[in-house]
Amino acid sequence: MPMVRLTALAALALVQATAAQAQDTVKIGVTQPLTGAVAASGNYITDGARIAEAMFNAQGGVLGKKIELVIEDNKSNPKEAVTTAEKLVLRDKVPVMIGAWSSTFTLAVMPKLLEYGVPMVVETSSSSKITTAGNPWVFRIAPTSAMEAKAFAEKLSHFDPPIKKVDFLSVNNDFGLGAAQAFKKELGAKGVAVGVTETMTPDATDLSAQLTRIKQSGGDTVIVTSGVEQITLAVKQAAEQRVTHRILTTGGSFPGELMANPVGAGSYHLLFFPPWNPEKATHADLATTFVAEWKKRNLEFAGLTEGFRGYDAVATVVEAVKLAGKAEPAAIRDALWKVKVKGINGDIAFMKDGPEGKESGQNMPNVYVVMLKDGKVSMP
Repeated sequence: MPMVRLTALAALALVQATAAQAQDTVKIGVTQPLTGAVAASGNYITDGARIAEAMFNAQGGVLGKKIELVIEDNKSNPKEAVTTAEKLVLRDKVPVMIGAWSSTFTLAVMPKLLEYGVPMVVETSSSSKITTAGNPWVFRIAPTSAMEAKAFAEKLSHFDPPIKKVDFLSVNNDFGLGAAQAFKKELGAKGVAVGVTETMTPDATDLSAQLTRIKQSGGDTVIVTSGVEQITLAVKQAAEQRVTHRILTTGGSFPGELMANPVGAGSYHLLFFPPWNPEKATHADLATTFVAEWKKRNLEFAGLTEGFRGYDAVATVVEAVKLAGKAEPAAIRDALWKVKVKGINGDIAFMKDGPEGKESGQNMPNVYVVMLKDGKVSMP
């Protein structure tokens, strides 16, 4: 047999072996901001997803195969988020994705889900547009800004002195502007007056002008929405400028840096997993195990407030693949409507949201308020 024929056969065998090897795992695509303005959150979530990968694989994986996370950095940029989604689908052939942290990144990716017919579990993004746009490939486990605002409005009686007038400091994108709109609606319905609304770009580091105007507004509370890097700056700079407003941050991020270096009179934070007392979680054994594994890996403790999202997203995907009986996009999408998952946040299942016939899936997560004061966390 000619040498060229042997070479061709060898090449074919190599391709077939590579394909067979690829089928030995169930791939899950992950697009997160691992660099850029909101990189801390993306890395926390990715760390949580890796813990889930290890835990599920230690239990045998799914469908007799190990799961394999294929992780891409969307660089805190919506255009890069689209690029990562296309790489995951076209190059890596993933049948399902998790992503993409920011509402702006997720909204940018969503047309590609429709184009390629691949489902995505949205672990963080809170804009109402995500599940009302008519994209049946989207399944969000995180709360919408409206859910978060409603949960907070129901806790108004816990605050003394009472909240009478709120101002807003919001990152100037779908995440921040959507949250401000939702909180204004809910708090306004409770008789709370709305003061000024200040915005900041995602990479802004000097917030003095915005805080000066908030200081002069006559409000008693300022609601801050952004990534963990920027909310940390906001709390620190508000203390430096002697802003007397009560500070509340939204979105689930927690400024862990301020535990070791406390500033001001304290701050309040809306979270979806308070890791200081995992034994009080809905599924305490799971939460306690996850926190222990996080500590074992010497990861930043405060990152648990977002890292759990990565675990819950992977757990949701694994359950959908199990119910589907195969790692194919349409089958996984159909199975996501049937999942009932015990997550770290609580129970995960999807209700329909959006236009009839094109609904997206929306979970109903738990929302908590914690107070950080003098380096200690409590639940008011």
